[in-house]
Formats: sequence, C-alpha cells, structure tokens
Amino acid sequence: MPSPFPGMDPYLERPNLWHGVHNRLITAIADALSPLLRPRYFVAVEEHSRLDDDISVGFTAVPDVGVIGPYTREPLPAGPVALLDPPSVVEPQVIDLPMSEQVRVTYLSIQEVGENDLAAEFLEGEDGLKVVTILEILSPWNKAAQEGRRQYATKRRNIFNSSTNLVEIDLLRSGQRFVQTQSAREHYTILVSDAAIRPQAHFYPFTVQQPIPAFHLPLQADDEWPLLDLNRILHDLYDRAGYDLRINYQRDPVPAFEGDDVKWVDALLRKAELR
Repeated sequence: MPSPFPGMDPYLERPNLWHGVHNRLITAIADALSPLLRPRYFVAVEEHSRLDDDISVGFTAVPDVGVIGPYTREPLPAGPVALLDPPSVVEPQVIDLPMSEQVRVTYLSIQEVGENDLAAEFLEGEDGLKVVTILEILSPWNKAAQEGRRQYATKRRNIFNSSTNLVEIDLLRSGQRFVQTQSAREHYTILVSDAAIRPQAHFYPFTVQQPIPAFHLPLQADDEWPLLDLNRILHDLYDRAGYDLRINYQRDPVPAFEGDDVKWVDALLRKAELR
C-alpha cells in the first residue's frame, strides 16, 4: 500500500520507525546511484573517508553515502541522466553558507590514474581515492542531541572548507535546523553544496503538502550530474517495506502540526479512508 502523502510521510519520523527508515533510505539511494555512476565512481555506504590531506585537523568524515573515485578516465555517459522517469524539477533558492575564516579553503588537484592502480589502492586502504560527494540524511542525533549536533557541525564545517561536495537531506521536523531561513513555513529541506560555487549553495525547502523536490547530485565539473528523484525512491521504499502495517494514521503525527496543516493532514487521511 503506498503512502497517502505526496512527499515526505510525517509518520515515518516516529522514534520507533525512523532509524529503520534512515538506514533503508541510505541503501536505496546508493543502489539507485551505483549503476549510473559506474565504472567512474564507487558509491560507498558509511565509509570512513578523509576529505583533504591538506586540512590541518586531519578530519575524517563518516558519510551516509559517499561517491568515491574516479576509477577511470572515461567520462560518465553523455546526455541527461535520471534515476527513473524524470520528475518535474523545482528551481532551488540560492543561499550563502557560513564559511569559517580560521580554516583555509583548499582545492585538490586530482590526478586520474589508471583503473587498476586505483582499484589496488582502494583494496589496500590507501588514500589514493577522492571523496567527490558526501550525502547525509540527518538524524535526531544530528539535530537534537547536544554532542551529536556539535560533532556534525564540525564535520559539516570541514566539508565546506574542502573540495568535496555535500548533499544534506533533512526529513525531520523535530530538532534545530542547520540552515536558518526567514520563513518558518517549510517542514523539510535539502541543501546541495557544490564545492565549485561555495560559499553559495542550492537550497530546496518544502512542506508536507508538496512532493520532495528532485535535484542533481553534484560530481566533478566535467561529469553529467544524475537527477536524484528522492520522492520516488522514498515512496517505493515505503511500499516495499510495508510501512503502512506499522503506522496508525488515526493518531496525530509526532511532532504535531499547527494551523492549516492540521486540517490538510486530516482531510488527506480521511480521503484515503485512513481515518
């Protein structure tokens, strides 16, 4: 049974469900990206990855999904690349990121060595592979717990001061946001930080009443960037996993909505005969 919501299902944020949703969604994104990016890139899940040898703090990131490579000089296939049938694309907002003045912004000069050499270095655990892009799906630990937020803020700051791209997906209404906007209307956000245009970044805010926006996953400048249809990936995951069996839509979601969203959610669930 599909989710009744057009985008993010707020009931998936419940504490007894979110950990499993988070892990399944990471794997689903990696599985969707892998066939599009091979043989040039490897899509890693929860790899320990040094971002930049020139960063004095020796920072090591543990991404949810990391795009590692290049493994070959061959470019990605030319032309538009999409995970599935192309969704409608929403124009993002352009925002400025908080850049540290104390940490020097560094740029890597990546040499595309032979495929066999790179594979050998990877198997031996050497640092010959560049982490091109990190994708993070925020958890309550990142947003609410004091120590978790501090650790993630440090990790985030170091990514911003490296040549690694960052995609930050926030599907949680609880906790303090890392990107503060003048409008409090949005419930969820996606930040796409292409290292080549920092301190600017693309920002996709959206509400429970909207589909999750599709966005292009940043890679290197000469690559075709795949269009990530996160809305379809999440809805397919919901259907395959059978989350409708675990959710009681008679109850209010946690945290509760306010204002017109309360009426909208109630009307949506009644129309779907879930209330």
